[in-house]
Amino acid sequence: MLLYQDILNGDELFSDAYPIKEIDDIAYEVDCQMINISEGDVDIGANPSAEGGDEGVESTTQTVNNVVYSFRLTETSFDKKSYMVYIKGYMKAIKAKLAETNPERIPIFEAKASSFVKKLLANFKDYEFYTGESMDPDAMVALLNYREDGVTPYFTFFKDGLKEQKL
Repeated sequence: MLLYQDILNGDELFSDAYPIKEIDDIAYEVDCQMINISEGDVDIGANPSAEGGDEGVESTTQTVNNVVYSFRLTETSFDKKSYMVYIKGYMKAIKAKLAETNPERIPIFEAKASSFVKKLLANFKDYEFYTGESMDPDAMVALLNYREDGVTPYFTFFKDGLKEQKL
């Protein structure tokens, strides 16, 4: 199994347990889905009837995005202007990281990233924004959108902002 982490701060963002599609050698689209989780529904392996029965813990069910829930992503917000400021700084940080780790990738990254960001900005209103667990404002902001059906959610992550870790 592969875990994908933010190269700037190490936040875990997703794993290959989810369907992943590479987009134009610059980004990954990760399919996710809405799932129901029950709070108060903790399985400790004990038999409730042998332990004196149900303790009467009230259980509430909540519908969550499975990637957001599993990787403790936090929703944030941008207007178009603030996102443009963020993305310029982020691209500069990724380019600096590539200069250290993979300098031959820089021309490809520069060529593909700018056209990809233009597409994102053209559809800016369609996206929701999420940060990793550390909520680092300078690290990767994952983009949540919905497929053509309007129901199926997916995240977009910048490929060059990730490192893979084998589990």
